[in-house]
Amino acid sequence: MEIRQLESTQIDNAITLIWETFLQFDAPDYSEEGVQSFKEFIENEEIIKSLEFFGAYDQGELKGVLATNENRKHICCFFVKAQYHRQGIGRKLWEYVLSSSKNNTFTVHSSPYAVPVYRKVGFVDTTTEQSADGMRYTPMKFER
Repeated sequence: MEIRQLESTQIDNAITLIWETFLQFDAPDYSEEGVQSFKEFIENEEIIKSLEFFGAYDQGELKGVLATNENRKHICCFFVKAQYHRQGIGRKLWEYVLSSSKNNTFTVHSSPYAVPVYRKVGFVDTTTEQSADGMRYTPMKFER
């Protein structure tokens, strides 16, 4: 397994992985408005250019993606293909970002599906579940 920062030519593959995984695991918890809001977010070229993307590759296949903004302080997208869940890929992505950042605090707005995953790697809820633009999320943070 190789974890590395993605180059601009690899972002389209990352967005495809994010969208397909989102539809499978997160979309069922969102309203139609929420699904559309997320789609608009990942299709917004200006936003995508402002993010840093990290990928987990195995034998040339992209298996997971983690994207951050605010100088790696906030996780915007964190997805692993369904058939590779529970194999440590997400943890390896997170540990790579953690080790390559000098930040002491990291934040995320976790989908309902991912809350247990974030808790497992040390994030804690900062408040109760929120909703905006049809998307449900729990604000969470990690402190070293």
